[in-house]
Formats: sequence, C-alpha cells, structure tokens
Amino acid sequence: MLAIIFIITFQTLYRYIGVHMHEGASAAIWTEEMARFIFIWISYLALPVAIRNRSSIRVDIIYDRLPKRFQEMSWVVVDLCFLVLAGTVLWQSLDLIKMQIEFPQTTPALQISYYIPYLVLPVSFGLMALRLVEDLFAQARVCGLKDTLLALAACAALAAPVMLAEDLEPLPVLFGYFAIFLAVGVPIAIGLGLAALATIIAAGTLPIEYIAQVAFTSIDSFPIMAIPFFIAAGVFMGAGGLSRRLLTLADEMLGSLHGGMALATIGTCMFFAAISGSGPATVAAIGSLTIPAMVERGYDKYFSAAVVAAAGAIGVMIPPSNPFVVYGVSAQVSIGKLFLGGIVPGVLTGLALMVYSYWYSKKRGWKGEVRVRNLRTFTRALWDAKWALMVPVIVLGGIYGGIMTPTEAAALAAFYGLFVGCFIHRELNCGSLYDCIVEAAGTSAVVIVLMAMATIFGNIMTIEEVPTAIATAMLNLTENKIAILMLINVLLIVIGTFMEALAAIVILTPILLPIVLKVGVDPVHFGVIMVVNLAIGFVPPPVGVNLFVASGVAHAKIEHLSKVVMPLIAIMIGVLLLITYVPALPMFLAE
Repeated sequence: MLAIIFIITFQTLYRYIGVHMHEGASAAIWTEEMARFIFIWISYLALPVAIRNRSSIRVDIIYDRLPKRFQEMSWVVVDLCFLVLAGTVLWQSLDLIKMQIEFPQTTPALQISYYIPYLVLPVSFGLMALRLVEDLFAQARVCGLKDTLLALAACAALAAPVMLAEDLEPLPVLFGYFAIFLAVGVPIAIGLGLAALATIIAAGTLPIEYIAQVAFTSIDSFPIMAIPFFIAAGVFMGAGGLSRRLLTLADEMLGSLHGGMALATIGTCMFFAAISGSGPATVAAIGSLTIPAMVERGYDKYFSAAVVAAAGAIGVMIPPSNPFVVYGVSAQVSIGKLFLGGIVPGVLTGLALMVYSYWYSKKRGWKGEVRVRNLRTFTRALWDAKWALMVPVIVLGGIYGGIMTPTEAAALAAFYGLFVGCFIHRELNCGSLYDCIVEAAGTSAVVIVLMAMATIFGNIMTIEEVPTAIATAMLNLTENKIAILMLINVLLIVIGTFMEALAAIVILTPILLPIVLKVGVDPVHFGVIMVVNLAIGFVPPPVGVNLFVASGVAHAKIEHLSKVVMPLIAIMIGVLLLITYVPALPMFLAE
C-alpha cells in the first residue's frame, strides 16, 4: 500500500520536475503500470486475511436468528461455497498462466511478461483455498461429524440443479442462486461470483475461463486505484488525528444544539467527503470517532450508527467521487462538471439529515455538550484543524486546476495524511502505521473484489439483455419525462441495493443515457441523478456497504439498524427527487 502511494506521488511530482528539467513526462511512465499491478496484488492477497477474520461483507439477518448449532453448520456451507469459487479461479488461472507462457506478451511500460502480474490469481486464490480448507477442518471439529455431513449434504443439494439439469434458463439461475447465497450468509462478493459461475455452467452463457480473466482485467484500471488511496487517506487522517480535529471544529460550531454531536458528525462527514471520496471510508473514519462519543453522551446506539451510515453516502456526492469519474468515462462527459454538479446534492443531503437529527434528538431530550463556546474556543479549534482543512484545497485544487488526475490527487492526499500524522501531529508510529495499512488494504480489498465479481455478474445480465428489456419496457410504458425519470430512479435505487455502484454505472449508463437524452435530460444532470441514486444504495441492505461498516463499528445488529435508518433513507430520497425535477439546483455550478 505504501509502495503505490509513494509511486503515484512520485509520478505526480516528477511530471512537473521533469518539465522544468526539460525532460519528458514519459520518463516516469513505468510508475502507473507498476502501481496498477501492485494494487491488484495487494487487493487479492488481502482476502485470505479477510477469510481468517471472517470480515467479508455479508447478510446476517437469517444467520442471527438461527440456533447456535445451525450457525456453526452454516459456516461449513459458506466455506465450502467459497472454496468452490476459489478452486475454479485457481484452476482457470493456471491455464491462463500456461497460455501466456506459451504465447508470451510483454507489458507496454515495464516490458515484463504478462504472466508475472497474472500470477496473483493462482497465488492469492491458492492461499484462499488453503485458508478455507483450514477453516473447514476447524469448523468440522466444532460441528462434529453428524452436523458436518448434514452441511455437506446441503451443499450437494444446492449444487444438484446446476450439475444435473441441462439447458436451464440463465436468469432464474443467476438471480435464484444469488438470493440463496445471500440467505445462507455467503459473502456478497462471493455470492455474485458463484451465481455467475452457476449460470455459466447451467446455461453456457460465457466460457468458464472468462471468470479468471475478468477477475484481473476488471480491476486493472488506473481510475479504480483512487479507491484504496482515498480509503488510505481517510484511515491515515483518522489515526493521525486529522479527523478528530475536524470533529472538534464541527462540535465547536454545532455541539451546543439539541443533537449537537449528531449534527457535528454529519458536518464532519460532509467535509470528510471532500477528502476520502468514499462512502465506506467516511463511515469507518468518522464513525469510529463519533459513534462511541454519541453513545457515551446518551444517544441511542442504533440512531448513532444510522446517522453515520446515511451521512457517509455524501462521500460519493461531494467531489472527489470515484463514481463520477467512472460515469464521465462511460458517458464521455466532463468529469469536472460532474464534480461541480455533485456539490449541491451533497450539501442538501447533509442539511436535510441535520434537520431530521435535530428534530429527533430534541424529541428524545438529547442535548449538546454544555461547555464554554466563544470566539476564542472557535479560533483555537479552527487553528488545530488547519492541516485537515488543507486537504480539500490540495485535492480539489489539484483536480480543478488541471494539475492532477483524481487518482493522483487521491495518492497525494494519502501521502499528505501520512506525512502530517507522522511528522506534524506525531500520532502515527510504526505500530499504528502498520495497523492503518492493514486496515486500508483490507477495507479496499473487500470493495475491489466486490467490483470484480459484480462485473462478471453484470456482464451476464447484459448478455441476457436484462437492462435492455427494462429500458424498452420503460419507453413502451410511457415517454413522459417526469414518469421516465421516476421509473429510472426506482430502477437505480433497487439496483443500487444489489450491485456495487461502479459496476452498475458501467452496465447501465450505455443503456439508460440514450433514453434520458430522448426526453431532453442533460447528460451531466443525469450523471448526478445516477450517482445520488447509487449513493443511497450504499445504505440499505442487502449490499448496504455503509450500513455494514457502521454496524461493525457500533457492534449493532444489522436488522435493528436497518429499521432505524429507514427515515434517513426516506429523507435522502426526498433530496433525490428535488434534484431530479429541479435540474437548476445541481446544474447551476456546473454550467
């Protein structure tokens, strides 16, 4: 993780140093390629650690209601399902490596054989398989022979339709198996991959070799690298004291009101959104500070976690935003205009959540902390937060000034957070830095692998023309602009709860954009609508990444948390409708 941060930071700085030294910027062209390959390696190598810690994103609603005996049995089913996917990718990736050795090709910049970066697949999935086998044996000892055999029988029954039947309809297999895997408790990323694998076997939609190939190519992307960089920036700033100082400043401004800590949390999330560019990173960085603080001051634990989960969605609205980058590339529109278009929806969402939190807290008597607040204390808090306040200036100034790409800005933000935490605030030491790197790598790996598996799942949907059928049905139903936008909003919210946002954008943009253009919607405006929709999708289950992160931080049951967060989701949908039907709101900055 440190290597790719330093490499891309070097690339960014060298480009301008090289110009002043009359050297071509292409002298450092190797840096991007090397960073991409290291990024893919660390993303997959972090998964065996996630397996050991059982930290993958999954749906626990049914699991938590099972008796202890069946919970232990379910882990045998989960591990075996995961092992099937890991074994398949391992097997296919070995064939892929063999083919690349027989027909060698070299990478453009580093001039190394392609089999070297592709070795991550057999190495990482081999390690995953070993870890899963180890976990299976340990779980079998916990369950006993009888229950282990029952769990194995359940797995056999699950696989029987695919293995025994011929020419099954692909869509029932795809969505049916995905629903079953979610219910069983299989991690969502693995459920997506297994459902795609089952469809390939049962219906022959794609060659089975496709899974290993896409597991690499789907994340071999320079823009996607912004995700771990922004996550690392958020983690470094949290551990280095920057997030705490931001929270202190927000508390100084809002803490005296009813629900002051909740208001300060939302305000900090809004500001942190301009640093991290990631919903889950915002939830993790801010939630780890504010949820315990709110609980300590008498707030309900579930309300505290729900506020952070909802406010964390602002992380992809206010720039920098990875989904805007992906949409801009897909739709061939200005990423700068998209960034500007996201500011107003992000601010409106934050203000709306603040109003609800104030009302809810006042109703329950949750008052702000009583202490002296005046110009002197505000000035002190502002001065203490000065290094944190510089981050948006560096990141957004670099992007809008045409100095850096979003990925380079993200790497520089991570480097800045690391430097300030280690050498200015001195709250990062060797031990805490190691923990930060492991946390950042683990968090980003879960998201990155979810994207890879969602790409395979989404491509099968595209081949089976599911989005096309939906789009055609919309136009056949009505050509009214208001109705079309309403139907698209419903579609995107539903898809956003099941599919990772970046994968959804890649799949749906080519399908939905022509429809909205026909009814007179500006493509930049539609990009804002799409990203806000999918940002809301970060919150509700079953995917609900923000909700799962907040649940983990607060140690709160996901089903109870889902109920408490519903009013906040309704408020966010209200803001979505406002920016959908009043385009001047998001567009006046972008024009």
